[in-house]
Amino acid sequence: MKPLVFAVSLLALTACTAPTDTQLSLQPTPTLAAQPSVQGLHLNLESRDLRTAQFVAVIDNGDKNVHPLHARENLRQTLQNALSRQLESQGIQIDHDSQSTLRLDILEALVNVKQSTLSHTLSSKLQLQLVLTTPNGKFIKRYAGKSSREGAMTASAASMELAMNGLMDAVLRDIQTDTELNSYMEENL
Repeated sequence: MKPLVFAVSLLALTACTAPTDTQLSLQPTPTLAAQPSVQGLHLNLESRDLRTAQFVAVIDNGDKNVHPLHARENLRQTLQNALSRQLESQGIQIDHDSQSTLRLDILEALVNVKQSTLSHTLSSKLQLQLVLTTPNGKFIKRYAGKSSREGAMTASAASMELAMNGLMDAVLRDIQTDTELNSYMEENL
């Protein structure tokens, strides 16, 4: 009987420590204009994910125990959809037949988690690049953000989602309020 109890106990403990296939839900909120600032501008919107690894978070528990987490949604498509909604709120029409193309490149998107049983630190980084190609020329600009948070106990999936979603919202807000980009679009589209 003792070997059976020992085997069941060992199995239960192993199941508790086995890594889970947690995925993060990333849903950026675009910064929508209260009213359109431009009319009659058409733009083709494309995107590329240029990250070397497709995970969005890395959890480091120490002792060389590192666990990557992926996004539940396709990050490239999610960011492209948010940017599309943002541009449409400004009055820009997304048109696949347009001579002008705005390409969104995802260069970096990662939440780095260092944790122990008593505390954790979340360090988030996001870097996007916009490449606007028009018949009159090309406009290229990078937008980046960083954030860091500390907390008690181990980090939850919700805290990692909050960190990356907040960072994506801030970078999208920077894109929407970029006077250099907006002026270039108004003059060249």
